[in-house]
Amino acid sequence: MDPTPAGNKKRHGGPTTIHSLEHDILCIVFSFLDLFDLVRSSAVCKSWNAIINKSKLLQVFYLKQRRKMGFVGYSESSEKSLNVYLEEMAMERHRLALREGEIGVDQWKGHSLGVKQCRMKMGLLLTGVGDKVMRLWSLENYNCVEEYSTPDTASLVDFDFDESKIVGLLGTRLCIWRRSGTKSMFPSREGTFAKGLCMRYFDPEAVVGCEDGTARVFDMYSKSCSRIIRMHDGPLSCLDLRDDQLIISGSSLGSVSISGLLSDQRIAKLRSRNSTDLRALSFNPCSHLVFAGSTSGYTTCWDLRTMRILWDKRVSPNVIYSLQHLGNDRSTLVVGGIDGVVRLINQNTGEILSSIVLEGKMLSGSRGNYGVVERAKGRRLAEDTHIDSIPRSDRPPITCLAVGMKKIVTTHNSKYIRMWKFRN
Repeated sequence: MDPTPAGNKKRHGGPTTIHSLEHDILCIVFSFLDLFDLVRSSAVCKSWNAIINKSKLLQVFYLKQRRKMGFVGYSESSEKSLNVYLEEMAMERHRLALREGEIGVDQWKGHSLGVKQCRMKMGLLLTGVGDKVMRLWSLENYNCVEEYSTPDTASLVDFDFDESKIVGLLGTRLCIWRRSGTKSMFPSREGTFAKGLCMRYFDPEAVVGCEDGTARVFDMYSKSCSRIIRMHDGPLSCLDLRDDQLIISGSSLGSVSISGLLSDQRIAKLRSRNSTDLRALSFNPCSHLVFAGSTSGYTTCWDLRTMRILWDKRVSPNVIYSLQHLGNDRSTLVVGGIDGVVRLINQNTGEILSSIVLEGKMLSGSRGNYGVVERAKGRRLAEDTHIDSIPRSDRPPITCLAVGMKKIVTTHNSKYIRMWKFRN
C-alpha cells in the first residue's frame, strides 16, 4: 500500500512549463505587467494573445489611462481607439529611449570583408556588399539564419528584401533570391540598363536609380521593365520607395525629384539651399516629410504638402551616408556618416537631440554561430565636445544604418556589425 496521500502524489510526465499553467493563473501573472510588456506578451503566441484579449486586460489598462486624462467610456470603436493608443505609446517609448535611455552596444563579426549595407525588417537584418555574400540575421541572438551568394561576374551594389525574397542590384543587372534558396537573374533583354547606383524594393516592384539620371521600374513577377522615368540631369545617387506609389530620388547635383509609380514623368522637383551631392534619402509618409543628407554634412527637410523646405541644417562636419527613422515615428531621425557619430535629430526642427559614440573598448560576451558577440556601452556627447578629440576607434565611419524599436544597427565597411540598444 502506498503511504503517500493521494493529494500529495508527484505527477510524472516531464518538467512543468509556462504552457502547462491554467488560464486563471496566467491571467494573474499577466495582470502584474505594465501595458507595454502586456502588448509584447500578446504577440508571443496565439494562446497568450487569446488569454490577454479574452480577459480584457489591455482594455482595462486603456480605460484607466483615459480616466487619468479626463475621458470616460468607449464612445467610439474601442478596438480602433486602443490600437491607436498603443501605437502612440510605443512611439513615445521609442522616442524617450533614443533620446534619454541607457545605451548598450553589441558587436559581432558578420563577414570576411567590409560590410557596407544593412536593411532591417520583421525582426531580421540583411547585410552585405563587400565579400559577395549577403547574410540574414536574427536580431534576437545574432545568429545567421540564411546566406545568399552573388555571382562572381558581378559586384553587389544594393539590395532589399521582404518575407519571401531578396532583390539585389548587381551593376547593370537585377537578381532575385527566393528565401527557399533558389536564385534567378533577369533576362538580359530586360535586366540590362545603364549602371545602377541604388535600388529600393516594394512588392511587386523594384526601382533602380541609374547613372544616366533615370529611375527604372521593374516588375518582380514578369521580370520586365515597365517604366523608365527621367528624374535628374545627373546621376541618381539615392532614392526611397513607399507603398503610396511615390518614387523620391536624390541626385549628385543636390536636387530631389518625385514621381509616381504609374507615371513615366517627373511630377515635382525640390531644391536644396546648397547644391552639394545628396547621398542619403528618407521619406516619412505619416508626416509627409522628406529628408536628405549631403556630402557637406547638411540635412534638409521638405514638406511635400507645400513643396517647400521646412529646415536645412549642417548636422555633421563631413559626409552623411545614411539617415533613417522608424516607420510610424514622427519625432526622431537617426543620421550617420563619415565621422562615425550616431546623431538623433528632431524631425520637425532639425535640432540635434543627442550625439552618440562608443564608450571604451568592446569586451567579449556570448558566442553566436559566427563567433563571439562583443559588448560595450555607448555614451552621449556634451554639446561642446570636439569630435576630433574622440579616438577614431570609438567612431568608425558609418556607411549605413537601420532603425528598429529602441534599436539602431550600423555598418562601417569593416567585418563587424553593431547593434545599439536603448533602454528606458
